[in-house]
Amino acid sequence: MGSEPPADETTVSERGAVTVPADIREAFDIRPGDKIRWTIDDEGTIRAEVVKRRFGAFDDFEPVDIGETNAADEHNLYGAR
Repeated sequence: MGSEPPADETTVSERGAVTVPADIREAFDIRPGDKIRWTIDDEGTIRAEVVKRRFGAFDDFEPVDIGETNAADEHNLYGAR
């Protein structure tokens, strides 16, 4: 017998959902919002890949100060002054 850890089992819900066991979530740093990408190889083996969540398309950009406006103070929702 090899040095493989024991397998975890989970139950598939009626909606097809499964729970990733805690030790696997910890080992692969799986957090809420991450995705699991499922693939089947030519031999029929199911593989799961963790896809880390992305916070937003512009998160790497530095914010630019464009000043403050008081447009909301000058006009109410109906356009009156």
